Amino acid sequence: MATEFLLEQCRPRSLSAGTPLDAQFVITRSASVAEGPFAPGHLGELTQQVPFELVDEVVASTGRMQARVRDLPSRVVVYLLLAAGLFAELGYRQVWARLVAGLGGLPVAMPSSSALSQARRRLGVAPLRALFTLVAGPAAGTARWRGLLVCAIDGTSLFVPDSPANLARYGRQTGTHGGSGYPMLRLVAVVACGTRTVLDAVFGPLGVGEISMAPRLFGCLRPGMLLLADRNFAVADLIGRIASTGVDLLIRCKNGRALPPIRRLGDGSWHALLGGVTVRVIDAEITATLGRRKQHTGHYRLVTTLLDPHRHPAAEIVALYHQRWEIETTYLELKSTILGGRVLRARTPDGVDQEIYALLVTYQALRLCIGDATLGHPTANPDRAGFTIALHAARDQLIHAAGVLTDTTIDLVGKIGHAVLTDLLPPRRTRICPRVVKRAISKHRAKGNIDRTNYQANITININGAPPLTTHHDP
Repeated sequence: MATEFLLEQCRPRSLSAGTPLDAQFVITRSASVAEGPFAPGHLGELTQQVPFELVDEVVASTGRMQARVRDLPSRVVVYLLLAAGLFAELGYRQVWARLVAGLGGLPVAMPSSSALSQARRRLGVAPLRALFTLVAGPAAGTARWRGLLVCAIDGTSLFVPDSPANLARYGRQTGTHGGSGYPMLRLVAVVACGTRTVLDAVFGPLGVGEISMAPRLFGCLRPGMLLLADRNFAVADLIGRIASTGVDLLIRCKNGRALPPIRRLGDGSWHALLGGVTVRVIDAEITATLGRRKQHTGHYRLVTTLLDPHRHPAAEIVALYHQRWEIETTYLELKSTILGGRVLRARTPDGVDQEIYALLVTYQALRLCIGDATLGHPTANPDRAGFTIALHAARDQLIHAAGVLTDTTIDLVGKIGHAVLTDLLPPRRTRICPRVVKRAISKHRAKGNIDRTNYQANITININGAPPLTTHHDP
């Protein structure tokens, strides 16, 4: 059930020459939230992406429903953890203050830090893990290439607090001078390119490599998908296991890797065997022309299970591989835009698991909201949607407890979507820039003369011919 209440605010304002300066005008706003102690349990307008019924279901199915309703019901604690993903720079008491800021007309609890900590421990990891499983997946209307849902797989790392418990599980990154800094974990995910929604994600100690963690994600792979990956995933056994799921793949491998042809194709590509799978090898040179003078040429060797050169032209496949960078942008939004480069909060491994699943759910809710906004827009696409704009709009809606429950007329775009559509980013331009650190750790200039200019470029793709046919092959 819901509670509706009105907020009134008076402020002087002059509307015309005849209006006295001390005139009082009333601004009235209505809001609908859950009743009683459940009122702080919301995510603003993002609650429509993660509704009460869904949260109650995962809490009940994981056996974490409270025995008695007190100040911090389990549903409210779930939303507190999700809201913390919107306010990564704040402690949990400050996050709670924002959850109740728009509930000025209702009596709400003001729990201590200790009470919030105990409530999070009582809830545990399972409800957040189950909630992520339910919200994960591509957004409605996700773009496809020649009928295939284009996805990417890759890994990244996150810092966790330097507590004995975290150190025992994750350890520090080691080097020539021994371990230093914060403990680190590795996160590996599959992301739908374009909408950048997360299909699945796993994480663990940094010492476990991406290749070892990748098979745990194979459950989200389906026929009708095309999986993009970098050279780290070009392992013969892994390629065989990915292909066995029915998904098509497009992976870059080392330029000098021996992949003798068993069949030449008319477009210059060729068939070879890799990991017991027949793959098509596309060897290409990509030349970027910067203005009239500079040119930069890179060599790419791609392997794919898209074997027909007529249905899937080589030049289009080479150009499509650039979409793999969408997952790098996803990690940038998680680590830089949301977290701001900060270390995670939790000082225990279970708390870290809980925090990461909550962060992924909040990120997914934002991306689904952006997808709804751009779905029916004639000129907008997710590439032009500003994630930072959506994040700040979601924060505002949460603080005002706005859009928690839908009206009789459902607006799929909502305030967050309208904010995104009002400030669309310009169409993406073809640009290249050196892959260098933008902000160096040291204030002193790095050695060497590095051109950090971001250039507009014209791209030319040249498909190289296949080597001579051979009856020998590298499995």
